[in-house]
This record gives sequence, C-alpha cells and structure tokens, in this order.
Amino acid sequence: MSLFAPTVRSLRLVPPVSFRGLKSTSFLFELNAESPSGPRIPRAQRGLPTKKPIPGVTNVIAVASGKGGVGKSTTSVNLSLAIASMKKRVGILDADIFGPSIPRLMNLTGKPELTESGNQLIPLMNYGIKCMSLGFLIPEESPVVWRGLMVMKALQQLIYQVHWGQLDVLVIDLPPGTGDVQLTLTQQVEMTGAVIVSTPQELALADAVKGANMFKSVNVPVLGIIQNMSTFVCPHCTHETHIFGAEGARRMSEQLGYEFLGDIPLDVDVCKLSDQGKPIVVAKPESAQAKAYKDITAKVVKNLKAF
Repeated sequence: MSLFAPTVRSLRLVPPVSFRGLKSTSFLFELNAESPSGPRIPRAQRGLPTKKPIPGVTNVIAVASGKGGVGKSTTSVNLSLAIASMKKRVGILDADIFGPSIPRLMNLTGKPELTESGNQLIPLMNYGIKCMSLGFLIPEESPVVWRGLMVMKALQQLIYQVHWGQLDVLVIDLPPGTGDVQLTLTQQVEMTGAVIVSTPQELALADAVKGANMFKSVNVPVLGIIQNMSTFVCPHCTHETHIFGAEGARRMSEQLGYEFLGDIPLDVDVCKLSDQGKPIVVAKPESAQAKAYKDITAKVVKNLKAF
C-alpha cells in the first residue's frame, strides 16, 4: 500500500477564473490508499478527511450515470423541481466541473455574491431552487483544463464554501464515470443515497452497472435506477419506437437488486424546453413527461429523512 497525501493550503486560479477571495481549507489527497489485497484501514486512522454533513442540508442525493449523454443533468433538474413542488427546500450542486449544464438548464447567468463574512458563496436561485455550479464562475466558452487535484479542491469549495442555508434536499449532478469527482464526494460527504440514470442501450447499461457498484463499494445506498429515453412516440402517427432497446434498465435493476424507479420517454418537448432553460416539470406540469418525473420522484423521496 502506498500513500501520497500532500496538504494544499490554497487554490490559485488564473484569471478570468476566480473564487473571489474565498478562504481555502486544507485538503489531503490519497493515491492507492486501499490495497485490494489488504485490510481496509479507516480514513481517520490514515490522517485523511472523513465524511461530514453539509451544514443545514438534511438529505444529499447524487444523480449518476456512468456514461455521458443519457440525460442525467436533465433528470437532476426535473427531479429537483418535482421535490420542490412538494413544498420542500431544494438545492442543486453541479459537480460536472468540465462540462457544467445546470446554468443553462436552470436559466441562470451571473456570478454568485459573497456572504458578509466574505468566505462563502451565495447560490443563485430560479424556480425556487438554489443552484451552484462552476459554470457561474467562468465564461461559458472557457474550457476547464485542470489536473485532478485542482478539480477536487474546487469541488470541495463548491460543497462546503457555499451558503446553502436550510435545505431538505441537495441534489448533486455528477459527471459521467467513476473518477476523482465521484470518489471525493462519496468519501467526504454524508449522502442519503444515489440515483442511477441509464438508457436501455447495452453500452449505457454496462457503464451504469459500474456506477452502481462504485456506490456500493463506498457504502452509499442506491435508491433506484431510472430508464431514460425509454421509448419514442411519433407525434404524427403515435407509433411507438424503442430507439435504444427495450426494458434494459428494468432488467438491470432486477439483476442488481435495486428498485426500478420508472421510465422517461424520449420527447421533443423535454429536449427543446431544456435548451431554453424551461424544464418540463415547470413548463408543462400537466404533461405526461412531467408526470413521469413526478412519479419517479415520489419513489425516491420515500427513502429520504424528515419527509
């Protein structure tokens, strides 16, 4: 077993990227901290950060996919809005550092202000939901070209140096894969559970299984699996087509022993309205698509605390 744990005292971001004077906290980075063949040594005994709650937040839900392009961010937003419609206080954290989507999906622009103390960011807000994303801090066209250590440090600041206030649920929109961001979150944040999003396609399902197994390995409950883009109904002739295959995510749920949360159809309105920053749950709350999101949300919240 080998350990590499340098302490980072600050994170310098070259202009125009800036956290506007936020005080940084120390952070330990581990590499190969657990040997596959040896015993698991508690993180605290290795001098590494342990899981801690986000002040004021009751439930933390991670929305993951394993594979990109399956509609995870759109699902995160509509899931959050459906929870908010239950008169709950909700926030969204966009953890996709390299490709933040939440600013556009939530129709938000501008930079967050600082609290009076100057050491926390105030989330932007729309549709009654508090939002934080690196996309608020950098120009939309600017790429983020950072190594893993900088990504993890920035992520930690977006979690713990944001004034979330009192939230019943914080939804975290994860990037694809099972890399640095996922490990940082699952090892340091107390999570209520994770929701896995996949299309019925075999290629997407293979990555979704990896994502589900990652959460299992770090003791984060999987609340269920959503099958997105499950079917397409032609608006002209009403013919139904399973573009990405049929029932793949449902079968995967049964095989892995997780709850199948439901289907989200592939729909033009969902895509068009999402691009306009008008999520289907608020833009067309009585539509069949919005009802699908709300039905799924009802299954998710039954596993949350203080609901």
